[in-house]
Amino acid sequence: MQTALIVGASRGLGHAIAAELGGRGWHVLGTVRDPAARTPLHDLADASDGRVQVEHLDITEPAQLPPLHERLAGRRLDVLFVNAGTTNNPATPIGEVPTADFVDVMVTNALGPMRVIEALRDLVPPDGLIGVMSSGQGSITNNTAGSRELYRSSKAALNMFVRSFAARQAEARRALLLLAPGWIRTALGGPEAPFTLEESVPRLVDVLLGKLGKPGLEFLDRNGEPVPW
Repeated sequence: MQTALIVGASRGLGHAIAAELGGRGWHVLGTVRDPAARTPLHDLADASDGRVQVEHLDITEPAQLPPLHERLAGRRLDVLFVNAGTTNNPATPIGEVPTADFVDVMVTNALGPMRVIEALRDLVPPDGLIGVMSSGQGSITNNTAGSRELYRSSKAALNMFVRSFAARQAEARRALLLLAPGWIRTALGGPEAPFTLEESVPRLVDVLLGKLGKPGLEFLDRNGEPVPW
């Protein structure tokens, strides 16, 4: 049974990806931020006959990564996928965003995922996959409308960090994926988003698993098509 670690799986898109992988016969480890809070991931784990397990990780707290690595030591992670993300100040020009809000989004969306990857990469075999949930809004080429400047910038920064990681790992020839899911109706995406979780997640998991065994970094959308950087 292949194993995936989904970082940021308590609810929404991460939870739905964990459920889809579990339904396809994968063993899934999903992380939640608050160890004391009951989440949909706990319900999924309870009904999974052991195929889904809950782990604890707040990606804004780097001190939590060594203990997680220790708990997972000896495990083979065929897929490490970081889904955690946040947003704020969607209509505020970047020059007017409060410093604390800027730091919160950048740490959660860009620095935190890279810390996870750096800390856990040795658990992913050479034929495994390391992936991160990016966004089409992180594409500099496609930004012709502006808006959501802080969120866009955090995803563009994430893309650059993963690109740098790929350059440092070029000899490893591991599969690396930046996934742009589209605008989906979640707590982050909001009720006006055109795509539902139910229609989106199987396609996203198809793209994710389709990248297994294909070395190098790609920035792909929900249809498996390249997104301009």
